Amino acid sequence: MRRSLVMGSLLALAACNQGPSVTAKNASVEEVADKVRDAGGAVKMKPGEWVTEARLDSLDIPGMPPAAAEQMKAMMAKQVSGHKFCLTQAMADRPAEDFFSGKRSGCRYDDFKMDGGKVSGTMRCGQGGPSQVVQFAGNYTPTDYQMTMHSTVDNGPRGTMKMAMSMTSKRVGDCTEGSASDN
Repeated sequence: MRRSLVMGSLLALAACNQGPSVTAKNASVEEVADKVRDAGGAVKMKPGEWVTEARLDSLDIPGMPPAAAEQMKAMMAKQVSGHKFCLTQAMADRPAEDFFSGKRSGCRYDDFKMDGGKVSGTMRCGQGGPSQVVQFAGNYTPTDYQMTMHSTVDNGPRGTMKMAMSMTSKRVGDCTEGSASDN
């Protein structure tokens, strides 16, 4: 779930551009992807190898001892920091529908806005299990971005988990033969 959240957010920005404005309310992941594709625009994320650094700013899990929470923070930081992936020209030109949410299903945007190098939104996920709300905001250029995310997972009687994360990603060069591609 954590890796999908990070990659989903990362890939959502990879399709953004600094041209036209895109707004959506109560929209499916597919509808937002279509709006971004339809908006066109001259400036897109530049294809190539990208590296992402992520920091877990806070983690609150009901009943979890503080030492265990710190251990989980360290583990999560190792999983997402330094992640490299290859953004191909095809991915930048025409993102797949799951580009915006990773391989997740059952998600809808309460709101989504992309305009002038800024992106923000609220995505709600969960059908038949814990529900999750992810709020995100960030800035992007064709070669880098910064984003903050706040996630709340309602686990019913087990309580509500809250997590805040900061991410930066930048293009570090052309894709190499060994570059990972997570799309």
